[in-house]
Amino acid sequence: MIEVKNISKQFEDGYKVLDDINIVFETGKTNLVIGQSGSGKTVLLKTLVGLHEVDEGSINFDDRNFTTMNFTERKLVRQEFGMVFQGGALFDSLSVIQNVMFPLQMFSHLTHAEKLERANFCLKRVDLINKNRLFPSEISGGMKKRVAIARAIALNPKYLFCDEPNSGLDPVTSILIDNLIKEITEEYQITTIVNTHDMNSVMEIGDKVIYIYKGHKWWEGNKTQIFDTDNTELNEFIFASELTKMIKHKRG
Repeated sequence: MIEVKNISKQFEDGYKVLDDINIVFETGKTNLVIGQSGSGKTVLLKTLVGLHEVDEGSINFDDRNFTTMNFTERKLVRQEFGMVFQGGALFDSLSVIQNVMFPLQMFSHLTHAEKLERANFCLKRVDLINKNRLFPSEISGGMKKRVAIARAIALNPKYLFCDEPNSGLDPVTSILIDNLIKEITEEYQITTIVNTHDMNSVMEIGDKVIYIYKGHKWWEGNKTQIFDTDNTELNEFIFASELTKMIKHKRG
């Protein structure tokens, strides 16, 4: 569980990008953060992993106050993080298996054989068998995202952070990635946070949905409740496309 208590963040211009945010991200569930560009959701994710410092409030990882930790203490907690970056962020010069082994090389004391075994297990878990020796330039966008997920779970993380994991993918592949993230979250009881603007992801895997609006937590619920809310700003956001308008009309 990750508990965010009254956090605020502003930059040099004095504008509060995050303003008194309170959220509990639950273990074993896919916690989705949605919002317009510039709403503060990316700053929220970067703040959670320590790339930005909060001005007020605290961030707690299973009752451990990350905000007050020193560098060494934070480094230990960060080893419990898994990250799926937008675009995958694979190393072009490394093969698939080398990309997955990278965090193991950096942070584990396993033997080479053990690292190789763990990396192969993770690739098998994301249904990428016999792709070990290929390079990122030789695989599809969907495969790159699956390699990124395999790398993210290599160290058995307690917390998984995903930034726009479906960016640039076709609808069918997006659903596969969504379902894979949800399955891994439930299987390993990970606290998973997904930043997304994809309403298909909300409908597929939104166990918990947080809507950020102009730096505030504006709404909280799940994938069913989101279509029945009377929150004006949220409705304008989720029913912006013709597809979601049709869904709302059919539900009504």
